[in-house]
Amino acid sequence: MSELKRILQQITALSDVPDPAVLKRLIEELRVSDKEPALANQNIQTLIDILHQHPEYGDGLSSFVLKLIIQYRQISLYTDTGIMSDQGFFNSLRRLVGHRFLPILPQDDSVVELVGYLFDKRTDERWLANIETQKWDELVQLLRVEEKHLDLVATAKNSILNAIIILSYRISGLGLHPDLMDSYPQMLNYSASFVAQNQEAVLFVNQYRQAHELDTLTDITPEQAVDPAPLLVMIEQCEDIVATIRKRIYKTGISIRLTNMMLRLDQSLQRMRILTELVTDDHQRRDRAVIELIQTLITTANRRYSIGHLIDNNTKLLSRKVTENASRVGEHYISTDKAGYQKMLKKASIGGFVIAFMATIKILAYQLALAPMGRAFINSMIYGLGFVFIHVIRGTVATKQPAMTAAAIASTISEGSGKKSHQLNKLSELVVDILRTQFIAIMGNVMLAIPVALIISFAWLQYTGAPMIGTEKAGHLLHDLDPFHSLALPHAAIAGVYLFLAGLIAGYYDNLAVYNKVGARIQRHKLLQYILPVSWLKRLGGFIEANLGAIMGNFLFGVFLGSTATIGYIFGLPIDIRHIAFASANLAHGLFNISADDISWSLILISILGVALIGMVNLIVSFSLALFVALRSKEVRFFEWSRLTKLVFGHIISHPSDFFWPRDKPMKYARIDSQGHMIFDDTSAQKNGKAIPSNYVVRRLSDVRILPESKQAVAQNAEASTDIYYDSQPQGDHTQPHNSPKKVVNLDDGLADEELNSTPYTDDIQYDKVTKTLNTIDNDDTVGHESNHADDKSTGDAKTPLPKPKKPPKLPD
Repeated sequence: MSELKRILQQITALSDVPDPAVLKRLIEELRVSDKEPALANQNIQTLIDILHQHPEYGDGLSSFVLKLIIQYRQISLYTDTGIMSDQGFFNSLRRLVGHRFLPILPQDDSVVELVGYLFDKRTDERWLANIETQKWDELVQLLRVEEKHLDLVATAKNSILNAIIILSYRISGLGLHPDLMDSYPQMLNYSASFVAQNQEAVLFVNQYRQAHELDTLTDITPEQAVDPAPLLVMIEQCEDIVATIRKRIYKTGISIRLTNMMLRLDQSLQRMRILTELVTDDHQRRDRAVIELIQTLITTANRRYSIGHLIDNNTKLLSRKVTENASRVGEHYISTDKAGYQKMLKKASIGGFVIAFMATIKILAYQLALAPMGRAFINSMIYGLGFVFIHVIRGTVATKQPAMTAAAIASTISEGSGKKSHQLNKLSELVVDILRTQFIAIMGNVMLAIPVALIISFAWLQYTGAPMIGTEKAGHLLHDLDPFHSLALPHAAIAGVYLFLAGLIAGYYDNLAVYNKVGARIQRHKLLQYILPVSWLKRLGGFIEANLGAIMGNFLFGVFLGSTATIGYIFGLPIDIRHIAFASANLAHGLFNISADDISWSLILISILGVALIGMVNLIVSFSLALFVALRSKEVRFFEWSRLTKLVFGHIISHPSDFFWPRDKPMKYARIDSQGHMIFDDTSAQKNGKAIPSNYVVRRLSDVRILPESKQAVAQNAEASTDIYYDSQPQGDHTQPHNSPKKVVNLDDGLADEELNSTPYTDDIQYDKVTKTLNTIDNDDTVGHESNHADDKSTGDAKTPLPKPKKPPKLPD
């Protein structure tokens, strides 16, 4: 404790001339390994005890930190840190790879560089995450600023208010972006929300500056606090609109660019809410906002030059795109009741019947003398066209994990589906349903593929008088199934990856068909209009738009399977594929055509075991990848994976039959029906579940217009200065609050229109050269010093450059 106290004494003594090295010593004294959470909490508790005993240390530490950070650029901290960049992946990757060879020059005036100097260990992020929230709250409450240092608070608050304005304009730009409006044309009816939030932000910032007298670099406590409720209401309305657009993605499709845009819009709205809470009088919410910003800043500082983090962020973006748009029509691998279970068995049986013939054709094709690429082409066509044919006749191939599966998993852990423990319980039950559905799909494939393959071999022998394949080829087929003496299981894992990729491809093409309106465009094709009748053309367009994803996913899955062995042969790699359905058909052909001298019970049992293990590996790999993508899109942390695994294994022990046979009482999920189809709706996130009404926005736009330039000169001589003119305002007097129009729009946000519109925009935000912040023109100062403003350039204008801020202290290398 003595060392901590000595450092705090030094910090208090140096609060007027802060040195980052002293603060770094305090952090090093508190730092522990990320694997020692108890010690981390003990050190923070020690710091809290010292601050309780010596309140002057709390003021010294807070003023030290404030004086240090105000020497750096803060606005980018609030507006950019922790918010996804719109820079492309390859540009960012090129910049970071270049940093490895020729380091990027640090931005010495950035707070992020300061934090990167203070928290320079990779484990700092995890170390700080181990500290209990209660201790963070208690520590922040002890860091109070005395009245003599309120100028520091005022400077910090000015930066926060500036950031609110900047974020507000960015939100307006993103919310009114053409790509967003194209994806949801009805949004034009609600676009005023993004404009109105900007007006509320400007009004809130102006009122807050004036009430707290921040322009005089102090921070008084006003008699009546500035109410942030109207601004928070508009932020909530913008969030509801984004949620509504997300729910319509299955109709409109989505692109990576639009996914990025909506994610940035979500993050910007959330950051704007945090910044608003940061300057309010609610101490608890303000302290939580401080903690969240600190954690975000430390995380960003640790990862700003990390290539792994860049890849991590972009794969999360891809995961979000995959899970936000699921197939409407096509393959589904979730059933919750007996009817869905039986339906999957029938579809899998159809698939198994066709696969027996596909496996036979593939075996016979090996007798053709073909070059490697020719063999790859033939095999790819056998697989690809066969899988497409299975889909067209409404069959299915086991162990595939379509994008819909990932979307269904993600829907159980969505923001509105309850607490995390409840979400994980639901997810574990969904995992059970998926695995049971996959089990019956495998059984359906195998139970038809084996007997049909045996019948084909028997019929071939009867009609030709010779076996379909020789004993050497039969032995080779059985050897490929041996899990101990061949690479059957690694090859099954490769097939599992392909099964998962086929699902992603299906989701991509489903999205592509919807996003580009392929069905409607086919119907407008001039050549097709000339060839086909209107009814046929309409059916063709509808069929392609509904099934393009499943067709392309199945076909390309077949290409992957058919070409892998050839690619391995060309490059000298021991790679191939093993799929449960084809392995079962090969088992039947091999056992029927092998010589009687070579057959034995051990060979039969090992081959059957190999088929079973191939199916397990196929399923585990494909399902694990689908689960990983879904949970990654929702940013589920690693320790939650372990909780999920325990829940699933607990279910295996308590109710093993649920993995093989439907439950008596099927589980119900919010967005999945008993047949495994996603349930889509267009309702917003409101409590009553109704769609966004047309009067949802606080309609201040109807009675507001920008003051024309011809009237701006007149307004300069008035008692108040304003940049907005109200149509309903009395003539000749611009200082009185405007009267609300007689026709009041009914609001469904619970706020009265008179309260929202009680104060007009009487302040004009502009840059002031003296304070170097976004400040408002004081009404009294405008009247009393009007002549001085004409000659004095200290207020700044468009032609006068802003003065450069004081350079922060140089950080040690």
